[in-house]
Amino acid sequence: TVSLAVVFLPIMFLQGVTGRLFREFAVVIAGSVVISAFVALTLTPMLSSRVINKSVHHSKFYQLTEPFFQKLIGGYNSLLTKFLRKRWLAFVIIGIAALTIFLTMNLLQSELAPIEDRNEIRITTTTPEGSTFNFTYNFMEKLNQLIEEKVPESESILMAVAIGGGGGSNNSGFIRISLVEPEKRNRSQQKIYEDLSKQVNKLSDGRTFVVQAQTIGTQRGGGLPVQYVVQAPTLEKLREIIPKFLDEARNDNTFAQVDVNLKFSKPELVLEIDRSKARELGVAVVDIAQTLQFSFSGQRYGYFIMNGKQYQIIGQVAKEFRSKPLDLQTLYVKSRKGELIQLDNFVTLKTQSTPPQLYRFNRYVSATFSASLAPGKTIGDGIDAMDRIAQKVLDKSFSTALTGTSKDFKESSSSLLFTFMLALVFLYLILSAQFESFRDPFIIMFTVPLAVAGAFFSLYVFNQTMNIFSNIGLVMLIGLVTKNGILIVEFANQKKAQGLSVIEAAREAAVLRFRPILMTSLSTILGTLPIALAIGAGSESRVSMGIAVIGGLTFSTVLTLFVIPAIYYYFSEKVKTVSNVVVESNENNKSL
Repeated sequence: TVSLAVVFLPIMFLQGVTGRLFREFAVVIAGSVVISAFVALTLTPMLSSRVINKSVHHSKFYQLTEPFFQKLIGGYNSLLTKFLRKRWLAFVIIGIAALTIFLTMNLLQSELAPIEDRNEIRITTTTPEGSTFNFTYNFMEKLNQLIEEKVPESESILMAVAIGGGGGSNNSGFIRISLVEPEKRNRSQQKIYEDLSKQVNKLSDGRTFVVQAQTIGTQRGGGLPVQYVVQAPTLEKLREIIPKFLDEARNDNTFAQVDVNLKFSKPELVLEIDRSKARELGVAVVDIAQTLQFSFSGQRYGYFIMNGKQYQIIGQVAKEFRSKPLDLQTLYVKSRKGELIQLDNFVTLKTQSTPPQLYRFNRYVSATFSASLAPGKTIGDGIDAMDRIAQKVLDKSFSTALTGTSKDFKESSSSLLFTFMLALVFLYLILSAQFESFRDPFIIMFTVPLAVAGAFFSLYVFNQTMNIFSNIGLVMLIGLVTKNGILIVEFANQKKAQGLSVIEAAREAAVLRFRPILMTSLSTILGTLPIALAIGAGSESRVSMGIAVIGGLTFSTVLTLFVIPAIYYYFSEKVKTVSNVVVESNENNKSL
């Protein structure tokens, strides 16, 4: 009981999104285990004395099932006896388990959490820089019609244009599709997402990204799962590598779509003033600047009231006289002599492209590459692909980082690995204190690789990923499987203290504890089965935890019944030890 409760202690101290998510889970499980132990040691004996029938007569169900269990125990005793004659096979089994862990660890995909069916899909669009509101709106209307045609499962569609506000965001749009409940549609959210992504990629008037909300994440409003930050010492160096990095990422089959937030695509007009010529004509630079401001800035100069309503007074030329670049040169500015002089006499226009916004990350100029994943790929695959591209394209003056969901994934992976190792250390120390030995806990710890191998193999067979839920299942598995080893080792120590040899003590302990081990394992497996069967809302994320626990517990239970007795022979003390109970009984006999 203590070993099961102690493995959850490291989870309570996890930081970040993982800690916030599973801290309550760890407290509830550990608290429940402690309370159940108290009930088992106090209330259960009292209830047993009142409820259990004192007669030795057994029910018909007992008479029907008991022969089966007796045959099962007899068969296990026979197999165990044969196995102990070739007990060196235990190390072969452990070696195979270690090899299975190594192979499946490299084959299993990794992600933060599986995508849940939340009846919602989001679409973000970006039209070319400098696009007008009307151009973006028409493109969004075209996209809206496509959604109504291709997604009949939609319950409602919300569309917004220029979601950032202001003229600088006229080229951005957003659509949220609310789907009907899963039982009312033929396609899953994932299938709708994949089909819709193929359709919107055919549109050429803008870049469109279809996004599913992440199950776990700190980023508001979703966003693409892979977000890779490239930091550079100067803006010029960053501008050089962005096209190369984008080409490599778009050619990688890991990604469905790739985009970057830093774009040198915003058209900009630069007015170059011939100051000497303007001076000759008697025109000051400040007069030129004021003329441009009054004509194009749309500045508010005041208010007026008409028919009880207040209106703004905005100064700028009519729209038809400010729609083309050449309109800038047709303006007139007053000279010091009072003459009106056209700007094209001393002003030339130059067109260039600049980024609409500069970004910094850790005080460096940066660009964030965002990507959606191809079908069958996970965040772990995406980050690995980005790292390969960075090694190929970037030199040592650049640095990289993660943000958004990708950052949450990396942090959770490292913290959960630390939690797993810390749980093993805590478990070993607690068992060492209880057994007053370092050997017996070492024997029990051999159940862990057997369980982990079973969990990894089960996840691979059922096409699951390594994620935050399966990792927590592995931590839980440590406490569950060591209970079987504890039952065998503790009982073997008692038998050895009674005078049996090490091999006989191990065999008899395993046979006598066979039924309790089978009962505890089966009850845990059946209790976890609803999670593995993906029953209920949000079950997509929890199914990996159930499969990891059931697979690991099944493999470990079967193998522990053979491996632990053999390992006990090799690592247990060969001399006959006397337990405290035997010592006390001998002293009592002498006093009598």
